[in-house]
Amino acid sequence: MSRNVHDLPPPTKQETPTAARRTAVAWPLLALLLVPLIWGYNWVVMKSGVAYMGPFEFAAWRFIPAGLLMFAGMAAAGRPLLVRPMGPAVLAGVLQTGVNTALSLFALRQGPAGRSALLCYTMPFWAVVLGWPILGERPGRYQAVALLAAAAGLALVFVGGSGAGGNLFAAALATGSGLAWAWGAVLTRRLLLRHRVDTLALSAWQNLFGGVALAAAALAFPGRPTQVTPYLVFAILYEVLPATAVAWLLWTALLKHVDAGVASLAIIAAPLIGLVSSAIQLGERPRGLEAAGLCLLLAALALVGPLAVRQARRS
Repeated sequence: MSRNVHDLPPPTKQETPTAARRTAVAWPLLALLLVPLIWGYNWVVMKSGVAYMGPFEFAAWRFIPAGLLMFAGMAAAGRPLLVRPMGPAVLAGVLQTGVNTALSLFALRQGPAGRSALLCYTMPFWAVVLGWPILGERPGRYQAVALLAAAAGLALVFVGGSGAGGNLFAAALATGSGLAWAWGAVLTRRLLLRHRVDTLALSAWQNLFGGVALAAAALAFPGRPTQVTPYLVFAILYEVLPATAVAWLLWTALLKHVDAGVASLAIIAAPLIGLVSSAIQLGERPRGLEAAGLCLLLAALALVGPLAVRQARRS
């Protein structure tokens, strides 16, 4: 029996390939805009927060609730929670969240927030060094120039701020945090390239693994007694929501679409924001050589920013 055309169900509206591509590109572009802002100001929040709580405890309060919040959102949306293979996700999570954050917080206890942020952001240099042999991502001409400009800028900022307090141990801790972050970022990108992994699930597991490692460290090496204050409540909420749940999801999405070295250089605006924020809120004023270093960092951003956008659009 034939059916009248009017009896047929209306055609379902499907997302066109062009719309789907725009949606896929929107995430990494949003990351390029928001992640430096969120993580840049986060250095001031962390520096102020560890005045009321031990560094391991503060970091554990950041990552465990953020990871659980992500899992709750995934469960409500009906998205798969598991990541395979789990081993690389565990290692990348402990490096990117646990080791990186722990070393950063100890560096903040010893030296200025702005300089600690900049030394942690030696991460792009380590990402390029590790990304070449592990991922086969050889740096291009513009990326190499941007890398040299950023290296010189960070060196000038470090030398120019050497008299502003802190010591060599704090510098080593902050630089070590950048190395751990870069290693975790390269491992994350390799996992995303080789396997079909949900970026939200990967971010959630990495936050949870890193938070559990930090909680274990807090039990083994307890810090100062916690002083509950309005600012500490604000700091923890900032750590859990924008600095972790939002920013790490955007960062993972960026790594999926952009080379690890390019992604790392593209968010190097974060330490610039950290320097400005610490100068305004904490009174840590940059000196002459630091200003020259900032100009070089801006030049590196001008070179690598368009490159990251082009890679995101080609992915």
